[in-house]
Amino acid sequence: MISWRTTCVEARQRGGRLIALWAGDRGAAKQGVAGDGRFEIHAALALASELVWITHRIHGDDYPDVADLFPAAARMQRAAFDLVGVSGVPQHDMRPWLRHGAWSADHFPLRKDFGALTRLENRPDNYPFVRVDGDGVHEIPVGPVHAGAIEPGHFRLSVLGERVLKLEERFGYKHKGIEKRFEQMTLGAGAYLASRISGDATVSYAWAYAAAVEVATRCTPPARASWMRALLLERERLANHLGDLGFLGNDAGFAFGLSQFSRLKEDMLRLHAELFGHRYLMDAIVPGGMAHDIDGRALSRLSAQCQALLPAIAELHQIYDDHAGVQDRFNTTGIVSPQLAERLGLTGLAGRASGQAFDARVQHPVFPYDGLDVELVAHKQGDVGARVRQRFDEAVESIRLCEAIIERIPAGPIAAEVPMLDRDANGAGFIESWRGPVFVALQATAGNRIMRLHAHDPSWQNWPVIEHAVMGNIVPDFPLINKSFNLSYSGHDL
Repeated sequence: MISWRTTCVEARQRGGRLIALWAGDRGAAKQGVAGDGRFEIHAALALASELVWITHRIHGDDYPDVADLFPAAARMQRAAFDLVGVSGVPQHDMRPWLRHGAWSADHFPLRKDFGALTRLENRPDNYPFVRVDGDGVHEIPVGPVHAGAIEPGHFRLSVLGERVLKLEERFGYKHKGIEKRFEQMTLGAGAYLASRISGDATVSYAWAYAAAVEVATRCTPPARASWMRALLLERERLANHLGDLGFLGNDAGFAFGLSQFSRLKEDMLRLHAELFGHRYLMDAIVPGGMAHDIDGRALSRLSAQCQALLPAIAELHQIYDDHAGVQDRFNTTGIVSPQLAERLGLTGLAGRASGQAFDARVQHPVFPYDGLDVELVAHKQGDVGARVRQRFDEAVESIRLCEAIIERIPAGPIAAEVPMLDRDANGAGFIESWRGPVFVALQATAGNRIMRLHAHDPSWQNWPVIEHAVMGNIVPDFPLINKSFNLSYSGHDL
């Protein structure tokens, strides 16, 4: 039997990507006793043409560390300890990542013997940030409480004058217990929670969850449902790119861009609400297919909106390119070289802006993407400007895909019945969200109950890279660099 570590080494040597790493508890008879093989460590690895889910049964409370192979695994392994109590060895950074003193160090919320009545002690944990010493070096703490509706995250900037020497992040301030909540749900009920993991990626998570259920139960959704899912996914991508392009213009001192792109995005959201019942398309996708259908007139309205967006986006793209002040802020700011991006596992939109030609719609397409010939766009500059251009290019491609889907969407039913399991079964869903690949791993039991569900956001891979992108830049550019990635707090803190 090939070992956990050997499998990860071989995957890395073959150019594989770490998609997710998480721990689980099978709930053995000897509750609270490590060493009986009840704990597992899992990883999802993307190879050239396949996605591999590997599991290592832990006999004890540790397993071989893989952060030297995949640096993004370091925080995932820290989270695995906080939640299940298993640690990678040798793991050099054992600081708590999600716990924050919200539960004592000897309690682990994702163990089966951790119940709602478990007594918790909430005490400050005095997180040991890494200090930078030297004459004239100062620290600037940002967050965790931010202005507006943004979720909590802490950024500790070490600066010399206005130059950033180091950035250290910390998240997990609102650990919501979503993964624990899934363990109390059926496969059908879980769809409601899955679509609310991260509100700006509701279609992505809902589809990944539905795909995981369908694999576990061997349910095939009707063709029309799959085409409708792709249409909603591209519209979600398009709406988020429009919003980001506006905020990036605003962060560069160009409020005109914010007002124009906000108007375009708002038009999309209003049409979503009218046709699908929710501005952010929640509850449209369900295991087995779609919750409701739309008619030909609705498809025509969606197509007309796409056609109207193309010239508007092209005009605003030209305005951004011609604005010297905007280009001065965008270009050469927050650079992540292709070499660094590859080493750290930068993924999704930000990865493609740093030369990482990976898009699950292309390398790991689900139906109907395997017949849509998605154009993989990538840039190599790796700065804010490249991430802006990436959004413009992908917005145009999403409009093309929406038009192609509307032209080819077949008639027929929109949902299939999800069978009842009479055995344990696993399933996985892998969907390229607007931010990057979203992964859902499901372990289900007879009666369609959820034993364990892990939902993974690409922000796990990308947040650590921002710490490198900010170094050497000035403090006022930090919000602009951060926004150019636009990573998820909510999806990172389940």
